[in-house]
Amino acid sequence: MSDPVDKKPFTAEPGQRKVRSFVLRQGRFTPAQQRAFEELWPRFGLDYAGAPRDFDAAFGRRAPRVLEIGFGNGEALRYAAQHDPARDLIGIEVHAPGVGRLLNALAADDARNVRLYHHDAVEVLQHEIADASLDEIRIYFPDPWHKKRHNKRRLVNPAFAALLVSKLAPGGRLHLATDWHDYAEQMWDVLDATPGLANRAGPRGAVPRPEWRPQTHFETRGQKLGHGTWDLLYDMLERTPGEPSA
Repeated sequence: MSDPVDKKPFTAEPGQRKVRSFVLRQGRFTPAQQRAFEELWPRFGLDYAGAPRDFDAAFGRRAPRVLEIGFGNGEALRYAAQHDPARDLIGIEVHAPGVGRLLNALAADDARNVRLYHHDAVEVLQHEIADASLDEIRIYFPDPWHKKRHNKRRLVNPAFAALLVSKLAPGGRLHLATDWHDYAEQMWDVLDATPGLANRAGPRGAVPRPEWRPQTHFETRGQKLGHGTWDLLYDMLERTPGEPSA
């Protein structure tokens, strides 16, 4: 299993600040989560190799594929595995306790259609996932970096959006959710201007929470306090013959 701390960060463009898809905050790692890594990683884990991945071999079948970036404690990914068995699910998370917790949950469910990376999402996208190979990408509640001086650390930026587009198949879908309105504004700024994407709700539009995204405990608590949640759905446009993927 690879250690995301030691990997070189993604450079968006020459001369720009190097960025990652995360800042590591490990938190408390329980003995049960440690055992999950030791015993269950061979079953559900994908070690980062820096080379194109044969996902047909990894899953033992050919099926539509969904990628969730930053799955946290795995609540949404577990729900998807239970309710969408016809599709294969790939999760990426660097927070080890969350990965360990999901490993145990997947084993309890005897899940067959989930594989996990414990690595930086940008590097996985760049080196392990083929262009135009994903049917959907999900990014739920990414770190908002709400202090203005930290906004530049946010995951959703033009370079990252272009990378996502390159991995989506024609007719694919990008689904983001945030409970910070100013981050939703930034997502609209970036994604509405990204070639290849069409906002399903129209420019600067959001949709009601889709049935495939479960409402989290923290989301419910926030709504009781008057906080909002914004779900953004973008469809990948059909490419014309000979057009590059991004």
